[in-house]
Amino acid sequence: MRIFYKLFKWLCVLALTGIVAGVIAAASIYYYFSPQLPDVETLREVRFQTPLRVYSADKKLIAEFGEKRRTPVNYEQIPTDFVHALQAAEDSRFFEHFGIDIKGLTRAAYQLASTGHIQSGGSTITMQVAKNFFLTRERTFSRKFMEILLALRIERALSKEEILELYVNKIYLGHRSYGIQAASTVYYGQSIEDLSLAQLAMIAGLPKAPSANNPISNPENAMHRRNWILGRMLDLGYITETRYDDAVSQPITARYHGSDIELSAPYIAEMVRADLYAQYGDDLYTEGLKVYTTIDSRLQQSADRSLRTGLLAYTERHGYRGPEQQLDLDSLSEQELLEQLDDMPAFGDLIPAIVTETGDKSAKLITADHGNIELNWDGISWAKPFKTVNYTGPAPKTAADVLNKGDLVRITQDEEGNWMLRQIPKVQGAIVSLNPKDGAIRALSGGFSFTLNKFNRVTQAYRQPGSNIKPFLYTAALENGFTPASIINDAPVVFHDVSLESNWRPENDNGKFGGPTRLREALYRSRNLVSIRLMRSLGIETARDFMLQFGFEPERFPANLSLALGSADVTPLQIVSGYATFANGGFKISPYLISRIETASGDPVFEARPKQACPVCEIAEDSSPANDGEETGASEASYAAPRIISPDGAFLIYNVMQDVIKRGTGRRALVLNRGDIAGKTGTTNDQKDSWFSGFNQEVVTTAWVGYDQPTTLGRREYGSTAALPIWIDFMRDALEGTPESAPSAPRGRHQCAD
Repeated sequence: MRIFYKLFKWLCVLALTGIVAGVIAAASIYYYFSPQLPDVETLREVRFQTPLRVYSADKKLIAEFGEKRRTPVNYEQIPTDFVHALQAAEDSRFFEHFGIDIKGLTRAAYQLASTGHIQSGGSTITMQVAKNFFLTRERTFSRKFMEILLALRIERALSKEEILELYVNKIYLGHRSYGIQAASTVYYGQSIEDLSLAQLAMIAGLPKAPSANNPISNPENAMHRRNWILGRMLDLGYITETRYDDAVSQPITARYHGSDIELSAPYIAEMVRADLYAQYGDDLYTEGLKVYTTIDSRLQQSADRSLRTGLLAYTERHGYRGPEQQLDLDSLSEQELLEQLDDMPAFGDLIPAIVTETGDKSAKLITADHGNIELNWDGISWAKPFKTVNYTGPAPKTAADVLNKGDLVRITQDEEGNWMLRQIPKVQGAIVSLNPKDGAIRALSGGFSFTLNKFNRVTQAYRQPGSNIKPFLYTAALENGFTPASIINDAPVVFHDVSLESNWRPENDNGKFGGPTRLREALYRSRNLVSIRLMRSLGIETARDFMLQFGFEPERFPANLSLALGSADVTPLQIVSGYATFANGGFKISPYLISRIETASGDPVFEARPKQACPVCEIAEDSSPANDGEETGASEASYAAPRIISPDGAFLIYNVMQDVIKRGTGRRALVLNRGDIAGKTGTTNDQKDSWFSGFNQEVVTTAWVGYDQPTTLGRREYGSTAALPIWIDFMRDALEGTPESAPSAPRGRHQCAD
């Protein structure tokens, strides 16, 4: 008995010594590592790397920029089933332990010894938060000690809900998705709150091995991991047997979902990105900014559709240029053909297809997404062979006159679902539409296809405007004593201008002369010789200085008489901004695209305050008492755009430009059946550029068509044939359901000078 007592006493001393030694060791470790530990309070202010998102004015997602797809959620948005699935997979005692789970570590060690691998995590969720936010991935004892100490500190500083929220927003879950909301979108195309139990368990299985357990890359492993988690949830009492049986019977439904783009507007997206990158640098892609543009999604879709339709119509008028490639079908299997087609992008909805057989009046083709299709004669018969921009060959009589087996071509479907042969246009174009009252860009398309060519012709293409410049000159005349009834001779003239280096004999586009002509008729008939005489009468410097007020670049505006015929270099955005002044009653507005910027959490960063066309502000200023110490109308006036055309001049030029549509070169627009629209065509020498710009008081739009390397569009192509149809198609949508809004004559003017 005495021996047993001594042995017990010795064991107690030994145990006490061990405890003391352990405490000393733990204290030593703590005091050694403590100075190296980061401040866990910074977790309260953590900012997740979140991509830049660009939206339309009606909050449709246009683009997402950034390597990491992440949409942070708060704890209240996390489904209870997902919390339980995560506990089952990673840390079942999360809400019970103090940051370190001794039982969990013991269980992990047992699993490792018995099965050779760990299924439930050895680290707690809190320890993983410490590792993910503060530590490297190196496997050393010192890093593990720091992880444990940080976990203890995190548990003291934050609630369990705050810790879990940090964890689910930080973790990488495969396919560029960070956080559970991004993973839910990537794999299922839905919000995390809308997923089923089986889908939630699938996502809960990803943190341990995002690649090995990925439902897209490794569906078999993913299924095994998901079902194990569901079994753990059943064992832990989180779900019933019935729910378990239902969930494990579910097939894998995950597939890759790209960014949830709701509105395709890549030219807009790139304009926003480039503008903000100059300010934010690389932080732009990680700060989670939400940028809201002025774009109207309905009008943007119309702009894209109208431009593509117009460019395809031009292309078909000038004939079929042949297939993009010729493939040897005898050496390729159907699977190889499909793989080749799958690698080929669609440009502006033009689908790649390969001809497999031709009949008398039809052809059979194979596509990647639609399988085998038949192209009927109505979709082929337009395809006269292209010779030059002025000539085509004879109309085809059979499908074999156009198509051959192995041809790689482009096709689209019309509204009735019929397939049509198409070709990628070599010609290009642009369309841009503004709110003339404040300059908000409502729609913009910088070319046939951003995928095909990223050059934005609305903002980057400097082209000669031709007669599209004339309204600015005629407005200068109206502001300097001329009226719409003023008469100028439309007759031949020869100039010797030193700046033009030779004698210049300008002509009208039809080679005819009208003699004495009123200003009104000269504009709506676009008479070149009247425009030249008008500029000479005003004085080149006077006319040029007035025209530059509309926002053009002086270095691109020649100081000679050729300016009267549009020899300047301008962009479509500059033209439409200038025409906005005609539409809004004479005020100079500036175009803008970004209406506001918010942080990821919705806090405002920027809000546009554009200068606005504001006749009321002028009235307020005129009527405010002098020297009364007050600033009546100051709030409105501070955002008032400057007036650059008098009220009389603005009314008159609008009225004269209405005649361009009623009886001049823009008569095609009569199809819109509106009396409030006005505009002007424009065609440059040798038909290298085709323009139409037009408006009412609510919307102003410019359309341009031309080759990127200036060359003739063809001798029968003018502003009225190439650009005006695009403008009409768009304005039909833009004006739909809106009342007519032609301006009224200014006070004191009862009728327009004729």
